[in-house]
Amino acid sequence: MTLPNDPAILYSMLNTKLRDQSVSLTELCDDLDIGEQEILDLMTAAGFVYDAGINQFRRKG
Repeated sequence: MTLPNDPAILYSMLNTKLRDQSVSLTELCDDLDIGEQEILDLMTAAGFVYDAGINQFRRKG
């Protein structure tokens, strides 16, 4: 799957999929056939962190 280049769209897409389809980031990455570290690196560079407790990406801060 090709990921959106726009960080805000990627953030929205990932959180929607995490909410609606996946139990965890690992499961989502398996479904998308993309490395979990790749997603984490992209999101960190865009100013987001993954919170496993709520299964969502959030703004750093």
